[in-house]
Amino acid sequence: MQPFTQLTAVAAPLDMNNVDTDMIIPKQFLKTIKRTGLSRGLFYEMRYDENGASTGFVLDQPAYAEAQILVAADNFGCGSSREHAPWALLDRGIRCVIAESFADIFYNNCFKNGILPVSLAHEPVRACMAVANAAGQLTVDLAAQTVTTPDGTAFTFDVDPFRKHCLQNGLDDVALTLEKADKIAAFEAERARTQPWLAR
Repeated sequence: MQPFTQLTAVAAPLDMNNVDTDMIIPKQFLKTIKRTGLSRGLFYEMRYDENGASTGFVLDQPAYAEAQILVAADNFGCGSSREHAPWALLDRGIRCVIAESFADIFYNNCFKNGILPVSLAHEPVRACMAVANAAGQLTVDLAAQTVTTPDGTAFTFDVDPFRKHCLQNGLDDVALTLEKADKIAAFEAERARTQPWLAR
């Protein structure tokens, strides 16, 4: 998993409440367990009309081609649980989502996949949205736990210390387990010595 430390990038606006996971990645794109290629289905029903023609969705506009930050409104990632939602965002290059609140499962899945979900109060989100509407850049500093606008205004956010540590160091669940590889090997060696029948 790619570490997240500090990011200065173009922010894209998605000024909507209750963006659910089916809007982020519709069900027809859930047939794969690969984490790549899912950006094709990201916000599919908002990006294309019934004939498959582009609607000019914000992430398809040239000004937001390099956007790595998405600014939404309230209750982002609600709906059914699907890890494909953060996978699709990450495949598109989104490393941070700023919103007033997040659904719990989506919020947790973001951390497990290298995306930083930042929850801010209403007024700071509106300030970030204004920057995004102008295709401006925001700076998100995980160590300082701040989001800074181009005029130097900084908003602080909370993050669980353990999740912060994992994201800063690029540690997903597998990497966390492998940190204890020596202890796992010692346990397996001792079990093989004292309970050899389990290895048959």
